[in-house]
Amino acid sequence: MINKAFTYKAMAWLSAAFIMISGATSMASSLRLEEPSVLAGQWQATLSTRGEDPQAQKLQDKPSNTCLVELQADKVLGKGADCLGAWLEEVPIGWFPDPDGLSITGKEGSRIQFFSRQRDGLYLTTLKSGLVITLERSTP
Repeated sequence: MINKAFTYKAMAWLSAAFIMISGATSMASSLRLEEPSVLAGQWQATLSTRGEDPQAQKLQDKPSNTCLVELQADKVLGKGADCLGAWLEEVPIGWFPDPDGLSITGKEGSRIQFFSRQRDGLYLTTLKSGLVITLERSTP
């Protein structure tokens, strides 16, 4: 009788451990790391407040609220880096894809800002000031 109780208890622990392990691996595999070539190209960056609609902000067409940013395939920021840098308070030099977004890097290669993926072609970050930067793929 004691032998059976031990076996049932061991099976319960093993089952729980297996479920936790299999759940963690399936969650990790659901995040995909995009190739830089997929994200390379022109992106519209829009600076807005938390409650403000980025689409309405783009329609205002104020140079201080929007800018085009080029993500180059070699993970370097091209045109528009100075505009983005004014909002980040540090000059961005490069970028790299993350499984759940993309990161902007400074001159030493360290991350200065992370943009979380909202959906394909749309990334979002909130600055320390509370302002929001939206990166949306530009249509050619």
